[in-house]
Amino acid sequence: MTKPLVVVTGASSGIGAATARLLSAQGHPLLLLARRLERLEALDLPLTLCRKVDVTDRPRVEEAVREAEERFGPTDAIVNNAGAMLLGRVADQPVEEWDRMIDLNIKGVLYGTRAVLPGMLGRRAGTIINVSSIAGRKTFPNHAAYVATKFAVHALSENLREEVAASGVRVVTIAPGAVETELLSHTSSEEIKSDYQAWKESAGGALDPQVVAEAILYAYRQPPNVTVREIVLAATGQEG
Repeated sequence: MTKPLVVVTGASSGIGAATARLLSAQGHPLLLLARRLERLEALDLPLTLCRKVDVTDRPRVEEAVREAEERFGPTDAIVNNAGAMLLGRVADQPVEEWDRMIDLNIKGVLYGTRAVLPGMLGRRAGTIINVSSIAGRKTFPNHAAYVATKFAVHALSENLREEVAASGVRVVTIAPGAVETELLSHTSSEEIKSDYQAWKESAGGALDPQVVAEAILYAYRQPPNVTVREIVLAATGQEG
């Protein structure tokens, strides 16, 4: 192996799966984490360890990282991609959906980061890539709880970057607009899903996950002394 280990969370579909394929094509050994193990294994990538892990389970995340590092060597980067987009109005959205997004979108990023960061600080090298959203920079109708979690990812990423910059560790935020993924399908309100789909169509469609994966790879491939702090990208027709 000539390339170092990269960890990708939420790798069973969408941006995570596209990122895994792209990094594998570059020759990186991978640790892929998701709840749907069969989807990870179906990617059929070489030098890849697939583990059924919910990123809200911190001990399991750390265990999987240790296992991958024993096999492939130290983690050079993590792509904290796992997340949920459950849209709804604050007045009537099920509170359990808030809890799930807070646990997955915020705690999951923290747990993935903690699993690899001490080693990176010790080696004075490494890259933390947090997949946030354009909803981490501005608000949208029916997005209040989701927006709150993505604003948190933006703030966490910037504060973490300040903490670790002098130690040679890079922190990158990727903030895409609407992407053609499974995220919307988990929203419980059929009305909101229909409105969101119509909004995407009015913008001429959403981003292909491959485009976001390429942005992730671009940031990661910069020289170690260069940090692309944030990439914001969206379909040209997306006004907001």
